[in-house]
Amino acid sequence: MIPRYSRPEMTAIWSEESKFQIWFEIEAYACDAQAKLGVIPAEAAATIWQRGAFEIDRINEIERETKHDVIAFLTNLAEHIGEDARFVHQGMTSSDVLDTTLSVQLARATDLMLAGLDRLLAGLEKRAHEHKRTATIGRSHGIHAEPTTLGLKFASFYAEFTRCRDRLVAARREIATCAISGAVGTFAHIDPFVETHVAEKMGLEIEPVSSQVIPRDRHAMFFATLGVIASSIERLSVEIRHMQRTEVREAEEFFSAGQKGSSAMPHKRNPVLTENLTGIARIVRAAVVPALENVALWHERDISHSSVERVFAPDATIALDFALHRLAGVVENLLVYPDAMQANLDKLGGLVHSQQVLLALTQKGVSRENAYVYVQRNAMKIWAEGGSYLDKLKSDEDVSAHLTDQELDALFDLGQHFQHVDTIFKRVFG
Repeated sequence: MIPRYSRPEMTAIWSEESKFQIWFEIEAYACDAQAKLGVIPAEAAATIWQRGAFEIDRINEIERETKHDVIAFLTNLAEHIGEDARFVHQGMTSSDVLDTTLSVQLARATDLMLAGLDRLLAGLEKRAHEHKRTATIGRSHGIHAEPTTLGLKFASFYAEFTRCRDRLVAARREIATCAISGAVGTFAHIDPFVETHVAEKMGLEIEPVSSQVIPRDRHAMFFATLGVIASSIERLSVEIRHMQRTEVREAEEFFSAGQKGSSAMPHKRNPVLTENLTGIARIVRAAVVPALENVALWHERDISHSSVERVFAPDATIALDFALHRLAGVVENLLVYPDAMQANLDKLGGLVHSQQVLLALTQKGVSRENAYVYVQRNAMKIWAEGGSYLDKLKSDEDVSAHLTDQELDALFDLGQHFQHVDTIFKRVFG
């Protein structure tokens, strides 16, 4: 992922230095376990920790000849360790190192993404309570429907991202597995204790049965989870982009001093952050199908998954981590305009209360079909002519035959729509 959309904490996980350090730790912990089993001398295991070192340039140089990255690493490691290097990697295969390393990296990346989710959730909860009863229009099909509150909008996103967090915790648990089982996964040349020991030291669970690779259904589920989170990021971003439209302008991204919106039009204040997040969501979701296609490997192992994961594992996690923190910042600094929300609520002269009138008429004994006709024909006049919907209803003989002016006035009270806001908040926030 390019630096523009990366946070240093996350990119560090995917650096060459970090990768080779994990490789070394896996090999060294495996040697410790082998020493405990009496397979290699304890002094050799200690020497491996003491002298073990690597140089990235030297590894790359060796790999240009060997065409094998793990062998290149082991060769460079041996140049530092000396004679005891013969005990490194005993009974292991490359996938033991590569797959376990990927598990470590994905688990560490997930911890950073969970921190981003926690920041976003905190922002959403704060803004939800701040605007718990800030009235705004709810829209269906992009058209004014009925009143809601901005707080309920934020509560909806809070609940969604809480589910995202739960899914990511489950995905971390599933992906954080260790396989040190040797060729075709049979432990023919290495004791299962080695796997158990390495798993414990690296903060992983053991893979119950590996074919030589950790089964890729785990990875498919992990990246599918990232894809779902990306889609939730996009949903909130699209909502903010809509609210910032000039014709709506109920809220907008914070516009800092000195910020420029357009190279050509100095007046512009564009929703660039949430547009950016909409695009980043596409990058993260792009990893989902390849991850699913990686599940079906040949027999006990092939490497058709390897090249794909080397690209999308860093990119997807780096992009999502960046997106979560960017979105959290948008929410924390979002500018809200309650007066504009109220003006939009009033724009159609009270049409948003039509369902309350419909239901009141049915309670007075009018058939639903006739009540719908009375309510709709007056609503259509407002669409065509403007004016006050309440006045139109009061002057309609069919309506006034069943509802008094005072009863109609009461039906246009916004409070009717918000009587259960506390109940919803209690469900969401406890």
